[in-house]
Amino acid sequence: MRLFFENRKFALSNLAMLIIYMGTFAVSFLISLYLQFIKGFSPEIAGLVLVVQTVFMVLMSPIAGRLSDKFDPGKLASLGMIITTLGLLILTFISDKTSLYVIILSLAIIGIGIGTFSAPNMNSIMGSVTRKYFGVASATVSTMRLLGQTFGMGMILIIFAVYIGAVQFNPQDYPELLTSIQIIFLISVILSVIAIFASLARSK
Repeated sequence: MRLFFENRKFALSNLAMLIIYMGTFAVSFLISLYLQFIKGFSPEIAGLVLVVQTVFMVLMSPIAGRLSDKFDPGKLASLGMIITTLGLLILTFISDKTSLYVIILSLAIIGIGIGTFSAPNMNSIMGSVTRKYFGVASATVSTMRLLGQTFGMGMILIIFAVYIGAVQFNPQDYPELLTSIQIIFLISVILSVIAIFASLARSK
């Protein structure tokens, strides 16, 4: 706990990790539901569309990792979160008329953003502690990531419970499902903006 209370960069980098994963974990789950229930695509097509985000993350992460060795990793991570927020902002305007190309574009932007964020943020965290704390720092990063994903799923289920209720998805529930998705993406944007400020605050 001393690392959180005495190490500003460590604490804020982990806070940014927690918030960004809480905000972005909803994307794959909600877009999967949207493509299958609202747009009527098969699970196979929905899965192929969702791969776009992962592909751009994989392509961007090593580039961002190399850049973080040359430039301030905190600022690079903040840039990644700004890009991620832009992708999430596009998804807040999602409707039953939204083009598949817009969905793919937003997923690509989010993938680039998370890829730009992850490696520099990890670099910032590991660089903020001495060698004897490397194991603790690495484990803390994993904990923040999983906590963020857990809180994100909890947020989704709360919104679903409020707007849809404890029922299986039926065609008559699709308008409420779409409303829930829009609200969750809006909350995700707000969380991402908070994460940007947390990331920027690590550098005095």
